[in-house]
Amino acid sequence: MRIGNLIIAVLLLSISAVAQPTLRWVCYYSNKAPIPAFDAFDLLILDSETHPELLALSSRGKKLIGYLSVGEAESHRAYFGSVKAEGILLQENPHWKGSFFVDVRDPRWTKRIIEQLIPDILRRGFSGVFLDTVDNAPYLESSDPVRYKGMAASMSNLIKTIRRHFPHIEIIVNRGFEILPQVSSDINMVLGESVFADYDFAAKKYRLVPKAEYQAYVRTLKDARKQNPRLTVLTLDYWDPADKKGVARIYREQRANGFAPYVATLALDQIVPEPKF
Repeated sequence: MRIGNLIIAVLLLSISAVAQPTLRWVCYYSNKAPIPAFDAFDLLILDSETHPELLALSSRGKKLIGYLSVGEAESHRAYFGSVKAEGILLQENPHWKGSFFVDVRDPRWTKRIIEQLIPDILRRGFSGVFLDTVDNAPYLESSDPVRYKGMAASMSNLIKTIRRHFPHIEIIVNRGFEILPQVSSDINMVLGESVFADYDFAAKKYRLVPKAEYQAYVRTLKDARKQNPRLTVLTLDYWDPADKKGVARIYREQRANGFAPYVATLALDQIVPEPKF
């Protein structure tokens, strides 16, 4: 190959490596938005119980993903009482009242997810699952290595078990950065929540993630995609929607990373449109 052609080829590869994803997606945990409000999005992550009419959305060509908390059990879920009776609940999440950590090492939790929770979600009309609270397992193990020994490995095994039992569904994992190297080939997408901007519960306001922390998250997500080149990286950052320039900045930043972004409010109960400038 001539030098000129080689340079052109290298430039084309470089451009494709940072090409902005065309995927538009939304995360929405309510049932009040009208169906046309979702027209701008290809992928919808919805609460698996409280959601808009799924048939109306799927008929518009939307990919529907149902929420499933795999590291916590929420008191408003129908199965909460049964899980509590099994004695596998741990302490309450201090940031989310009514949501309790689950001991994911207990095989009864895996059995419930595989035999009940995921089949219920798929029967409703979803084509995949969004696995939330994955971070809880490695967090608990790091906070008390003796008491919670094996939690991270058990979460990794749970995700792999889900893939074995449901080989054709879409699986999106929220964060789980500590175990991403073990599960990146078992999932379709990873969602980087609060990578660039998040909510400070103590100060009760939105804030930018410290630069070094942000850069580490980006490296982790890019490394996961190197392991699995087919992996789609989504990002979910939180910001005040009234600050349109701030929201637009987050979209630019994450697209420059090669990620597919969405910016929302913490409650995820409203659709925040991307600003147009």
